[in-house]
Amino acid sequence: MRPIAPVALAVLAFALALPSSAAGPSAGVDLSGIDKAVAPGDDFYGYANGAWQKRTVIAPDHSAESTDRMLVDLTEQRTADLVREIAASNPPAGSEARKIADYYAAFVDQAGIEKQGVAPLRPGLAAIAAIRALPELSRALGASMRADTDPFNNTEFHTENLFGLFVTQGLTTPDTTVPYLMQGGLGMPDRDYYLSPMPQMAKYRADYLAYVSDMLRLAGIGDPEAKAQRIVALETKIATAQVDIVASQDSRQARNWSAADFAAKAPGIDWAAFWSAAELPHQQRFIAWQPMAITRLSALVASQPLEVWKDWLAFHLINQYTAVLPQALDRRAFAFNGKELDGTPEQRVRWKRAIASVNDELGDAVGQRYAQRYFSPQAKAELQNMVANIVAALDRRLAALSWMAPATKAEARAKLKATYVGVGYPESWRDYSGLEIRPDDAFGNLQRARRAEYRHQIGKIGKPVDKREWWMTPQTVNAVNLPVQVALNFPAAYLQPPYFDPKQDAAANYGAVGATMGHEISHTFDNTGADFDAKGALRNWWTPSDFAHFKASGAALIKQYDAYEPLPGVHVNGAQTLGENIADLAGLEAALDAYHASLHGKPAPVIEGLTGDQRFFLAFGQSWREKRREASLRQRILTDVHAPAEQRAQTVRNLDAWYPAFKVVPGQKLYLAPAQRVRVY
Repeated sequence: MRPIAPVALAVLAFALALPSSAAGPSAGVDLSGIDKAVAPGDDFYGYANGAWQKRTVIAPDHSAESTDRMLVDLTEQRTADLVREIAASNPPAGSEARKIADYYAAFVDQAGIEKQGVAPLRPGLAAIAAIRALPELSRALGASMRADTDPFNNTEFHTENLFGLFVTQGLTTPDTTVPYLMQGGLGMPDRDYYLSPMPQMAKYRADYLAYVSDMLRLAGIGDPEAKAQRIVALETKIATAQVDIVASQDSRQARNWSAADFAAKAPGIDWAAFWSAAELPHQQRFIAWQPMAITRLSALVASQPLEVWKDWLAFHLINQYTAVLPQALDRRAFAFNGKELDGTPEQRVRWKRAIASVNDELGDAVGQRYAQRYFSPQAKAELQNMVANIVAALDRRLAALSWMAPATKAEARAKLKATYVGVGYPESWRDYSGLEIRPDDAFGNLQRARRAEYRHQIGKIGKPVDKREWWMTPQTVNAVNLPVQVALNFPAAYLQPPYFDPKQDAAANYGAVGATMGHEISHTFDNTGADFDAKGALRNWWTPSDFAHFKASGAALIKQYDAYEPLPGVHVNGAQTLGENIADLAGLEAALDAYHASLHGKPAPVIEGLTGDQRFFLAFGQSWREKRREASLRQRILTDVHAPAEQRAQTVRNLDAWYPAFKVVPGQKLYLAPAQRVRVY
């Protein structure tokens, strides 16, 4: 028996809300979601989504409801069906199918997890307890390091480890794959949770202290209250040592370090012991992404008492495996991380969490099967054509820029031409043959899978860069730009209704999925992407006057977003979200141009009373529909490089075509005089 009704009803409700026509394509817009009492020029998000917002109730196990969330639920159900079919087929031992079935079976076996208790933690806790000196501590820190696969979206990467590792091409050596070392070390989402004077953050700190104490006690560790005090005090020092989220996005602050540089520039850690335990004893070339933070964090390792570091290691060992530990630990972890920090009242049911974990640890094995079933060659071909049209539109925009010098323009267009765009699924798949998965060892499966992922990543070091490597699985509802790799991934799960539907009018497809395609392509030229050339090398390819113009446009966009106040007294950070805001704006402009070009000079049809431009902008606005709990929204504003969804929908105010489409006039809240509209590309 599967609890599929909520998912099925949500999808059905959305489908029924979309108008259709037997005589032609549907408008692709949810007319029932529009609130006509709201003037588009005052609040375009509220106009496009107000009725939907009023009738939508956030599910108790969700932190938000949104278009993305609906697709995640649908994809999750489809993936669960696939996994259960695989298990029912009794696949042969050692096969990928057997690994999928056994991983899922172990994760949902709550009785088996309860029976094992905290025994799976004991070897790790014993190893931590045996640490007697700095070299041993350094080895423990190196051995616990994990590889990150999405490092440029947040200040903090693997919070459970003092450092995270990201492996991709070098900043100045784009033909060679190198390891990047990045700051970590916190149990809460961001350094502001430890350092901010806001009353809400003070409450989180008090609750976190109680949480750390409870987790130590539930794991059978003595003197939990005193140890929790020391752990939180240490993490506060770690937070102080870190650089903030804005500085973390600045690729120009990164430095090429040799193995010897770590001892000279970041004394405190026994780096030889650290790198040996991290399985990189002979690696000579690294990139320190946040060199100042690495120096400060290393100094903390030497300056803070060894016993405190041991307590910290023990807590984080427990904290990163709560999903596969007894319910007392698992539920306490959710109570703090899910309910307190994210505002979600109820924990997701076990089978859904199992599917998420299977996708995390065996993503390509599941994804290959998902793509075969749910992403047709015809859809891929049509979407690749859309990508080509949007790339061509952006190229035309670059060619026509009056402020950009010919030399800069040539570099930009060459970079656009060199960008690899993956649609639907990768051309080659991961090999999991060396990963051991047991049907009765949920803890061990997760531990071994994470180690296998780490070894997969470091196995690429020194090898030629594969631009066609994917960093997302086909069943991921998202898309990504890889600035160093000069590549984009658009997974299959994202490329479905309501974002994309071959049965709906082109205006809606370009306004929804087209704008996302434009967004990811435009990241190639955002405030981070602009630092890299066509080969992915960190190189200034701008004339001084061109870069000054680009910076001025960015400053205007920062000012625009700084003025948004999603919660009373809490503003969007325009600098923190600048890269995403540039991509939203440039991507929307390119998608609109591509839509207009797709008409081949013919007038757009009026469908359901809406003009082509109205359908385009409404599809864009409705793609950002989201109703989020306050705690979750607060966390997003502080820790995410993306502005909240409501503010992203208001990007339309910078496009000239939006004004006549919705009769926006001076005096309305979103109105900008032509000279005030931000234009980047």
